[in-house]
Amino acid sequence: MITYNDIYEALRKEKYSDALQPLNKKFILEVAKYLEEKKEIAEKKNDLFSEDVLKTKKQLENAVSIFRELMLRRKKKLLNLSFVARETGVSKRDFDNMTIFEKEMFDKIIKSMEESDKAVSDLMNGKGEEKMVHLFIVFNENVDEFLGLDGEMIGPFDKGDMANLPEKIARILIDSKKAEVAEE
Repeated sequence: MITYNDIYEALRKEKYSDALQPLNKKFILEVAKYLEEKKEIAEKKNDLFSEDVLKTKKQLENAVSIFRELMLRRKKKLLNLSFVARETGVSKRDFDNMTIFEKEMFDKIIKSMEESDKAVSDLMNGKGEEKMVHLFIVFNENVDEFLGLDGEMIGPFDKGDMANLPEKIARILIDSKKAEVAEE
């Protein structure tokens, strides 16, 4: 059974160490059980102002606060470890100190960083961004204002008007016989 002092000690160790500290595999479940028990005691209706109930309420508030700070510190360390791991590789010792959900979060962060690095590399090599091709068209009939691919309104256009539109939109207008490619 976990105690208030165990939660506090876990935070203290996490605070004063740069490395991710090991936690009991069932630490979070035990904390949840501890908090639930304290909550039940604190919510007892009889003798609302008894010294034990007041002490328990305060201990519950502090335990929740300490647990939140512990989780925040561990998340910050995970982010830092993810960055270092992406650049250099991760030490087995740090990976062993992660809880199951922290390992999942770590893997997702690493994957996201890899995707981001690949996107930057592709952009730098001219592969990433699709070049938008435009077609110069002439309208065969009046066309009301419509929504473009980027969510902005385009038009309206009158018969005989010319426009330089993204190829996808121009092809739709051409296929529906509302416009045709302008001759150069």
